[in-house]
Amino acid sequence: MNKKRWFALLVAVVLFILSTGFQLVTSIASTNFEQLFAFPESKFQEEVIEDGTNGKIVVLNLDGVIQDTTPSTLLNTTSYNHKKFLEMIEEAGSDPNVDGIILRVNTPGGGVVESAEIHDKIVQIQEENEKPIYVSMGNTAASGGYYISAPADKIVAHPATLTGSIGVIMQGYDLSGLTDKLGIEFNTIKSGEYKDIMSTFREMTDEERELLQAMIDDMYADFVQVIVDGRGMSENQVRELGDGRVYTGRQAQENGLVDELGTLEDTIAMMKEDFDLSNAQVVTYNNSVGLEQFLGMSVQSLVGKDEELVNLLQIVQDSNTPRAMYLYSN
Repeated sequence: MNKKRWFALLVAVVLFILSTGFQLVTSIASTNFEQLFAFPESKFQEEVIEDGTNGKIVVLNLDGVIQDTTPSTLLNTTSYNHKKFLEMIEEAGSDPNVDGIILRVNTPGGGVVESAEIHDKIVQIQEENEKPIYVSMGNTAASGGYYISAPADKIVAHPATLTGSIGVIMQGYDLSGLTDKLGIEFNTIKSGEYKDIMSTFREMTDEERELLQAMIDDMYADFVQVIVDGRGMSENQVRELGDGRVYTGRQAQENGLVDELGTLEDTIAMMKEDFDLSNAQVVTYNNSVGLEQFLGMSVQSLVGKDEELVNLLQIVQDSNTPRAMYLYSN
């Protein structure tokens, strides 16, 4: 490479660094440093949705697949964060100034364990703190989304909400036909007969299918019991409704799976009326903006919202290991 090309390359690198630095300085200049480096007493900042002077209602938003993936802050500051959501519920439940909690649920479900952890936290707050918890369903509140909604004191869905999908699913790939055609052999050394159960590179045996089905049936029985306890329905009724199908909000109300039809605003109005909170302040929680979150937002502003990049990062983050899920997928 001649000197002119080296010089052109050097100029391009310098210009890139200067451009990146300018954007970063601009972001820093617009940042409140007292807020950036502060150590707040509360983990979350309150954003006022409706002003009021008599009581407080907290709206907590659950968006996305319920899974404990602990996303990298520098690459993702907006996706569902399981640990943070549990902390938000705990914060609202233990705050003596909070009179009621509304969960805005917009999820197709997710992990069995994660859904159970949210459900148990809701029940704990109801029993220990005696605070009403309402659910406002968004576009989708299916499978694990319904699992966590079941114990709520009132469930409100939009007529067009997709909910239900009561059941458990576990999926995997069988690529043995393809590997045979390509002449690929996959060698496995295992300590027990079932150690490679649901292997991608061989057919599943009848015995393995029976073992997995028994496990899924046990998890499904837990799902059914959660609805029996939360909705006061009979087990037979729940099992009849819980064949995996989804319902619209209107159909769910007709079948006793939700109480009312309405929007988030309607749900807030219902809680105010039901608990004499007509002039209550309505807030939601936001993460306190610290240095880590600031750097994450800066990186996002530089890389933009390239759809292919976001999809690639999601693929890398997702695990390929088969797992049981309370999940509605199509």
